[in-house]
Amino acid sequence: MTVNLSIKNAPDDLVERLRRRAQANHRSLQGECLAILEAAVAGTGNGVRDVLAELRRRGLKTPREAATIVRADRERR
Repeated sequence: MTVNLSIKNAPDDLVERLRRRAQANHRSLQGECLAILEAAVAGTGNGVRDVLAELRRRGLKTPREAATIVRADRERR
């Protein structure tokens, strides 16, 4: 059985960040929210292994490369 959930009064900036995250992950906004909820209740998504896997997926090898990406992301905001 599935249940419909609704989030009311979500701040515009939060919704925009969710949209960008969904786009980056090639998901719909609903799909991204569901993935976040699934990770939250499973206790996964932010562990060391997950972070390392994401770094490898992005091909980052040095802290400087990561800092460049973070800096660019902050400048876009």
